[in-house]
Amino acid sequence: MKKLLVLGGSRYALPVIKAAHELGCYVITCDYLPHNIAHKYSDEYCNVSIIEKDAVLDAAKRLKVDGITSFACDPGVVTAAYVAEKLGLPSCGSYESVCILQNKGKFRKFLAENGFVVPVAKGYTSVDAALKDVDLFNWPVIVKPTDSAGSKGVTKVEEAAKLKASIAYALSFSHSSEFIIEDFITQKGFSSDTDSFSVDGELKFVSFNCQRFDKKAENPYTPAAYNWPSSISSAHQKELTSEIQRLLKLLDMKTSIYNIETRESTNGKAYIMECSPRGGGNRLAEVLRYATGVDLVKNSVRAAIGESVIGVEQKPYNGFWAEVILHSDKPGTFKKLDVSDEIKANVIEEDLWIKPGTTVGGFSAANEAIGTLVLRFDTQEQMLAAMDKTDELVRVVTE
Repeated sequence: MKKLLVLGGSRYALPVIKAAHELGCYVITCDYLPHNIAHKYSDEYCNVSIIEKDAVLDAAKRLKVDGITSFACDPGVVTAAYVAEKLGLPSCGSYESVCILQNKGKFRKFLAENGFVVPVAKGYTSVDAALKDVDLFNWPVIVKPTDSAGSKGVTKVEEAAKLKASIAYALSFSHSSEFIIEDFITQKGFSSDTDSFSVDGELKFVSFNCQRFDKKAENPYTPAAYNWPSSISSAHQKELTSEIQRLLKLLDMKTSIYNIETRESTNGKAYIMECSPRGGGNRLAEVLRYATGVDLVKNSVRAAIGESVIGVEQKPYNGFWAEVILHSDKPGTFKKLDVSDEIKANVIEEDLWIKPGTTVGGFSAANEAIGTLVLRFDTQEQMLAAMDKTDELVRVVTE
């Protein structure tokens, strides 16, 4: 029985644990929070912080694991690559390459140096240095930590006078005390944030979607819903697919799932915003399994334990799909979830994580989500009509 070390204990690890068990693996979950939900479903729990690379390495040696993964858990991706390289375990790519992909500043620099379309961007560790560079950018700008996910610490800044406060906010979410400033790209249609998969460096499955936001939420840059297919033009989807493949080749990536964010701009250009060698949060790979039949979760486990992947190929969507990230726009006490009769027949899965009486936040980051809805529509018109008024059709009622 192979042992798989899963970094992180959030509920997004649950499908990974399930898939690993179906493949006959012994699963060990690892983080510094013993009460996290995933530890209830694994075979063993290891109490070690996943950002402490050498501590996780020592644990992996002691536990004699056959594979390590950090699916949908951004802080552990670099650690997983580090441990895999040190122990000769299956890996998505080299530790150096993963460090580039996982650090927003390094990633932007790599893209620029290799001729990719990229916004003006620069990473910093010094607040004073950043404040001296205000004329470098085309305002407004986005300020964010270089090493966080889930839209934590991200703000749009309209004027230089507000830059220092936004930097302080970004740094409060950074493990490495680094932040990045970059030009704000005015998007055409919707940005895309969804999962893809490479086998031996070849991009075998690629997807694009529409990433939607809730303007009324505390953080309007936290994804609140998704739908497939994407609003990005077919020409730009083809270009982005080619450029993602070129990126993977340049970094000598191997077999892995990727959470990739792309954007089509009103300036006529298409951008790779992020490309992280992990499954995305918000159950994106699970929705893609519904939509295409391609199981990226189970194949991520296969890759992590050195087994051949099965059935990873480009397939069309079986209908028109959407996912709503259930959340409250303001802090309060959860009372009930109200789904309109207008879309009840379209709900394929309702996954509510809390009970009435639970205190909820105001959706300042992805970890404030309280569940998901997966929906299928027969036509794009039906889907778009529903997605344009999700705040009316899906209500999280608080008191």
